[in-house]
Amino acid sequence: MKIRSVTYFCNPDWPLNEKTLRQAGAFLAEAKAAFEAEDYEVQTTRLATIPFPRLLGQKVGETPRLAESLSRLLPEIGLAYASLGPARPESPQSYAPIPEAVAASENVFFGGVMAEKGQIFPQAVQACAEVIVRLAPLDPNGFANLRFAALANVPAGAPFFPAAYHEGDSPAFALAMEAADVAVRAFEQARTVDEGRRAMIGELETHARKLGRAADFLKFKHQARFGGIDFSLAPFPEEAKSLGAAVERLGVPKIGLHGSLAAAALLTEAIERADFPRAGFSGFMQPVLEDAILARRAAEGTLTVKDLLLYSAVCGTGLDTVPLPGDVTAAQLSALLLDLSALALRLDKPLTARLMPIPGKGAGEPTSFDFGFFANSRVLALEAQPLGGALAGRDCLALSASRKRQPAL
Repeated sequence: MKIRSVTYFCNPDWPLNEKTLRQAGAFLAEAKAAFEAEDYEVQTTRLATIPFPRLLGQKVGETPRLAESLSRLLPEIGLAYASLGPARPESPQSYAPIPEAVAASENVFFGGVMAEKGQIFPQAVQACAEVIVRLAPLDPNGFANLRFAALANVPAGAPFFPAAYHEGDSPAFALAMEAADVAVRAFEQARTVDEGRRAMIGELETHARKLGRAADFLKFKHQARFGGIDFSLAPFPEEAKSLGAAVERLGVPKIGLHGSLAAAALLTEAIERADFPRAGFSGFMQPVLEDAILARRAAEGTLTVKDLLLYSAVCGTGLDTVPLPGDVTAAQLSALLLDLSALALRLDKPLTARLMPIPGKGAGEPTSFDFGFFANSRVLALEAQPLGGALAGRDCLALSASRKRQPAL
């Protein structure tokens, strides 16, 4: 297991308060050393701010300048990446500047809120779809969409990017773990589901105690709130660190075949049973291009977009690094994003969509990324057409969480 990111949350003000940012850099340098002293590899240290529309107020047109300024400062303070948080429905003009802001920076991430607090915002769903379409041609491989996610029911404090954002002025920090290997090991030799589940829970809790020691030291020394650990089963593109491999160790011949949903539910529920301070998603993470087995099954045609959406009903994060045809339209994407938003609200869980249309490529064609965190696959078909009728309206859609039925008398 590795630490994918130690993420520090703060309000950097605008114009940027360099003192605040340098304090963040100093904290994260010390945090990296503290967790390394507990024998964890820390892959990155990251900064997440309050949502940029709240940072900028009426000046959301300055978003590209904000992103460029922050991007330029990050190497000076020793940080790899920053998230400026999501565009907000109450600031409808905040979605449009995101593609220009991504183009103006190298290491700054964004989100866009589509649904929260029992409301789906159709205009925000459409705006997120348009951002995805506009980001796609910024890079020949559609790589710019790595830095944007559409968010449904995602609270502040999640340490994984691009979902990370902060609330308030007091600093905080949280851990995003790369933990798929724990699930692979737990079920590799397990004779029963319960045996594998106990092994997985035991290892997570052992790691939580070690990580907690270092976190407590940092929390008290710096008076920064510890937001918790996101033990999502984040993979790396090697089979030993693959979430798809964990599903297949459980007994599914290939992820994407029937039985996969049950495996996803069991893995997610095992994380929920473990005792640790929680942050973010803490569940089954299925980024197609970051997982060797998921990428392989998608290339074979065994794993589809509909499968990924189905597993989102029982998993942690939703749709992530999904390669789509380059000619996909915003109207088609909106239909998929609406489905994801409905799942998030009805099930009262956080879900995101990081979708990657690949310019010039159609369904079934191979991807050609040259990136250490990606495994190449094939472009997935998107079975979607523009919505019509009542679903094509612009009014907010109220959708409450599912209620448990009372037994009949």
